[in-house]
Amino acid sequence: MSDRPVAEQLDRETWPIAVCMHGFSRVTPNGVALHDAPPEVWDDMFGRIAALGFRGVELADSHIRPADLTASRREELKEIASAHSVDLVAVHVQRQSVIQPGRGEENLAYAHRTIDAAAELGLQVFSTGLHQPFSAAQQQALWFWTAPGPVDPDDAATRALAVARLRELGEHAAAVGLPMSLEMYEDTYLGTADSAVRLIEEIDLVNVGLNPDIGNLVRLHRPIEDWREMHEKTLPYANYWHVKNYTRDESADGSWYTSTPSTLETGLINYRDMVSRAIELGFTGPFLMEQYGGDSLGVCATNRTYLQSVLPSAARD
Repeated sequence: MSDRPVAEQLDRETWPIAVCMHGFSRVTPNGVALHDAPPEVWDDMFGRIAALGFRGVELADSHIRPADLTASRREELKEIASAHSVDLVAVHVQRQSVIQPGRGEENLAYAHRTIDAAAELGLQVFSTGLHQPFSAAQQQALWFWTAPGPVDPDDAATRALAVARLRELGEHAAAVGLPMSLEMYEDTYLGTADSAVRLIEEIDLVNVGLNPDIGNLVRLHRPIEDWREMHEKTLPYANYWHVKNYTRDESADGSWYTSTPSTLETGLINYRDMVSRAIELGFTGPFLMEQYGGDSLGVCATNRTYLQSVLPSAARD
């Protein structure tokens, strides 16, 4: 996938940059799930997105599940977003692994329905991964990444099943004209640079690539791979990118590790260098601004401004 042409037509003004939905509650003040909320609630949400200068949003199925909306509600969602000049850029199916014990086949069917819904909505990317629902310890932790969660087994048959089911989804996505992106996430077959790249190569479909969300790994309170090396290995396969950053500190003897969410500019990962390298390698996918804690929407807006400053300008010599 590294032979893709550099996107000379994209620049800091035209590159698709979406905002995550972390800044919105999954439930309205009167107890209605955002997924089932009336049009005025969705209208307020998209109004707030537009007010911060965003022209795109990723639909996270933790908040709104396109596959489980009626056709009329999907059309309503699209119309309300359009009224605020906000594009529905991607849908992200999270914690619904196709190899989750006891639910893999059900999750696979749900992902297929989501691909169809994404095509109907005219989205640019179908995004998913292999991470599973939070463990009890993660649900109780201040930051979920500081507690142990589910781990994909070191088992050739289970990995082969993951490859087969993800290839099945990739073929479906290709049939409706969508790229499929797989998010890197700890303790899954997408949890290290080498394993993630191997998984993409095993799936072996031109429309299936990586979401090199290495922020998911930098934040871990344990030893990690060098973030520069992880990017160098994975960026040639990237087709969508969740970008976020963390400050990180650790002792020289490995006795302690700590991390805290940061802006893109101030965290451990040097996104000025990594974005430049990605474009050099042919990256043309949308970016997704993601942030945990505090004013998520506000930090995402700050991060968008920073990202635009490191993207190519329209006038190039």
